[in-house]
Amino acid sequence: MTEVLDAPVGRFALGPDGEARVSPAGGLTEQAPSRVVLVRPHQFTPNPQTAADNSFQQRILEALLPSAARESARQVAAAAYAEVTELGRTLERLGIGVDIFDDPSTETPDSVFPNNWFSTHPDGTVTLYPMYAENRRAERRGDILAHLQETCRVRRVVDYSSAERFGEYLEGTGSMVLDHRARLAYACRSRRLSAGLFTEFCRDFGYAPVLFNATDGEGVPVYHTNVMMSVGTDLALISSEVIRDQAQREHVLGVLRDSGRTVVELSESQVGSFAGNCLELAGTQGRHLVLSTTAEASLTAQQRETISAHCALVPVDVSTLEAAGGSVRCMIAGNHLPLR
Repeated sequence: MTEVLDAPVGRFALGPDGEARVSPAGGLTEQAPSRVVLVRPHQFTPNPQTAADNSFQQRILEALLPSAARESARQVAAAAYAEVTELGRTLERLGIGVDIFDDPSTETPDSVFPNNWFSTHPDGTVTLYPMYAENRRAERRGDILAHLQETCRVRRVVDYSSAERFGEYLEGTGSMVLDHRARLAYACRSRRLSAGLFTEFCRDFGYAPVLFNATDGEGVPVYHTNVMMSVGTDLALISSEVIRDQAQREHVLGVLRDSGRTVVELSESQVGSFAGNCLELAGTQGRHLVLSTTAEASLTAQQRETISAHCALVPVDVSTLEAAGGSVRCMIAGNHLPLR
């Protein structure tokens, strides 16, 4: 029987910033999952409830409006459906296990980004998260949880979603970038991450918090950490220039390097092309860095060479879905659970 734990809000006070240390337990857990969960939307449209603090979404929506006037909503939805389908096929060809769940609803426009409402862990834990936008809370699906319980050894479900009632949010592996091997959790402050709840998660799961401020050129906080950085097995991509405070920037880069990662620096412009929104996955053919064609096109020759020394680049066209302000990494919920 699966144990369900309701994780209360505010059990721990916020600790001081900048105290992260690499855990001696690092290296015991694989960083790159070999199985994933995707949600395929039938009624895709950018979410108006998330546009206010997602500058990526605002910028792309402005560019999309003229073409949207020429294309029907049905055509846009069909393109999004096809992009998720093709992403799944691409991952399967690499020997990565893929579970795709369809979403026919018009009430959940961001359901294509499931990594925000749940995460999975090698010890058999599934974690549920509190969401900032009200219509995103309806994305939590019992059929996905039931499937994970049927196919994997789920020991417990830890549910933080009650924090929504207190105005506290923690949007999963969008708000946090987790280093499972070194037991580090990277997070930038935003409306979608409550610092106290983030610290509580880290204490509950044994991660050292690395909390910092990151903003775009206009001073708007980066809405999710996973659009500006990605941590793989022995490689990390990050735009440290969006961490405007020099001391915080040096600290984050130092923690990454101390954890044994080769660091690829991204420009702020490359973040705007979703180069930070990528994910390392492990297939039967080795390790792969999956990213969008937009992101891959923004990389320099030197960056490609450095990345390719660690894992193969796998670009996938998700340009329609990027209009919602997220890219490939946002679309993929990694499945770290042990199989039955």
